[in-house]
Amino acid sequence: MENTALQRALISGATSSILSTVAMSLVGKKETGSAFAPTNAVSHYVHGKKASYRDRFSLRYTVPGYLIHHASATFWSFVFERTLGGVMNGKNPMAIAAASAATSAFAAFTDYKLTPRPLQPGYEKRLSGKALGVVYVGFAIGLAIGAILTRKDEPAR
Repeated sequence: MENTALQRALISGATSSILSTVAMSLVGKKETGSAFAPTNAVSHYVHGKKASYRDRFSLRYTVPGYLIHHASATFWSFVFERTLGGVMNGKNPMAIAAASAATSAFAAFTDYKLTPRPLQPGYEKRLSGKALGVVYVGFAIGLAIGAILTRKDEPAR
């Protein structure tokens, strides 16, 4: 039985959220001294500008920051599955890698060129442009892993 785009997006949303958060934590630790600072900054949607100055893990900032990031990753995973799902199958890793990279690049473009500054993700307030690139590479790898996992039992097309 073939998975729907929504079912696939829930898996690729989770894998892309986790891997991009790991990337965010690693570059955050290197650039700010805090693995939690970039994720905390995402909670600016709930807590305003003060979220960008929080460095430690907290239920108040880190948890909503991660949940918001996870929801965003799931949204982009759904876009990925709906628009590019038809060109992928589990037997063609190059198609999956290209679709994942294209989706991640489009998400980054949307986040930083089309979205008004107050609605941008927030972690850019704590990370350099190079570090943001690492986060979006982690996101792309997570999308690819999710796509492979949800297609592993499908016959090659």
